[in-house]
Amino acid sequence: MPRTIVIDPVTRLEGHGKITLQLDEAGVVQDATFHVTQLRGFEKFCEGRPFYEMPNITARICGICPVSHLVASSKACDAILAVKIPPVAADLRRIMNLAQLIQSHALSFFYLSSPDLLLGMDAPAEERSILHVAHTHPSIGADGVALRQFGQRIIELLAGRRIHPGWTVPGGVNEPLSAEKRDQILGMIPAARAAIQRTLGWFKGAIEKFSAEIEVFANFPTLFMGLVDEHGLAEYYDGSLRIIDSEGNVIAGELNPAHYAEFIGEAVEPYTYMKFPYYKPLGYPGGTYRVGPLARLNLADRCDTPLADVEWREFRAMSPKPVLSSFHYHYARLIEMLHATETIESLLADKAILDKHVRATASVNNLEGVGVAEAPRGTLIHHYKVDENGLITWANLVIATGHNNAAMNRGILQTARHYVQGEHVAEGMLNRVEAVVRTFDPCLSCSTHAMGRMPLAVELRAPDGSLIREVRRG
Repeated sequence: MPRTIVIDPVTRLEGHGKITLQLDEAGVVQDATFHVTQLRGFEKFCEGRPFYEMPNITARICGICPVSHLVASSKACDAILAVKIPPVAADLRRIMNLAQLIQSHALSFFYLSSPDLLLGMDAPAEERSILHVAHTHPSIGADGVALRQFGQRIIELLAGRRIHPGWTVPGGVNEPLSAEKRDQILGMIPAARAAIQRTLGWFKGAIEKFSAEIEVFANFPTLFMGLVDEHGLAEYYDGSLRIIDSEGNVIAGELNPAHYAEFIGEAVEPYTYMKFPYYKPLGYPGGTYRVGPLARLNLADRCDTPLADVEWREFRAMSPKPVLSSFHYHYARLIEMLHATETIESLLADKAILDKHVRATASVNNLEGVGVAEAPRGTLIHHYKVDENGLITWANLVIATGHNNAAMNRGILQTARHYVQGEHVAEGMLNRVEAVVRTFDPCLSCSTHAMGRMPLAVELRAPDGSLIREVRRG
């Protein structure tokens, strides 16, 4: 008989999701879907708010990557003000965004995925945790904790707190950097850099053990999209969007991020609250693309810092064309952490980083603004429209995880078809289906914005539990 396997919840992710596998009479997987079952709806309840509140409001979308929303939102507000922020303010934003990338990548690699990498995909479920990693591999566990603390400490020194900081504001930042705080950050960098290099050394030595997973963990041709600077180098704060195909050809370069709606469409499906962005010229789902660490290293001409460039060249040497397996998101995260650490050190070495002029002021000069930055998981877009009083009339957020949605669903199907077969389904088989999702490091809280398709039930109950009213859609 045909049967259905449901993995609910998908573990070691940020947010709530489940996977449904449909098997035929022979036990062969015929279909697989990734359901994101929560709805945030920030676009709607931001309407009517003053635009200058948007950075602090949208930063509350997520406790893991609030800085990413803070930066993209502030850039959208800069566009509404029609100001060019002071150069030092842009560099300070860059530093905080890179610190966010480091702490988030450390969370993904060490806390969420290293149990699979160190203990094995078939290890007992109760052992696949960072606590067991710390017990069995104490040095790697310690490095993971330290690297996450390193990124968070930089955010705290710049912005006053580690989670939901309000330091990045329309027009710049609200406080300059002191020499004391600069020196504190610089003093932490050597230890962090050494920890990243140790982890890279271990990972590159262990990667051959996962050759089977590499072959089927979302290993297929797609487009790749991300920001690059004017020289084609990896960029996380500014620049233009570049899209390449699976052969490495640039099919769209120097795209203005503010015009994203001209080349990015957003589809919805009935089984999830997460949207499915796609490259418009190729349609949906033909225009499926990936973003994030793997995409950025595939499409950039290089990183442009000494140590990261050495690692980037070794990474790219794995294939004469773009690296296609999403398993290598793990590898790419480590290289990006090294690149971010070197870039932070370089920015802080410039005496101009202590400049006191960190904010430009103005009133509403444009009724629309778009802000784009590279979040840890990929390209993040905030798009606002306001009235003459600066009140939000419309907002659209295109989240990094959403960009990867079509590729994640396709990757789940590919992995499930390879590992889930027959009557006996071992727990390790299902863990591999979850693990392919973890390679993308999805942030489900950030990405649940598709309205109008997925069935929804709202119940109002009395204190005794009795049902007072129920409203259903779909």
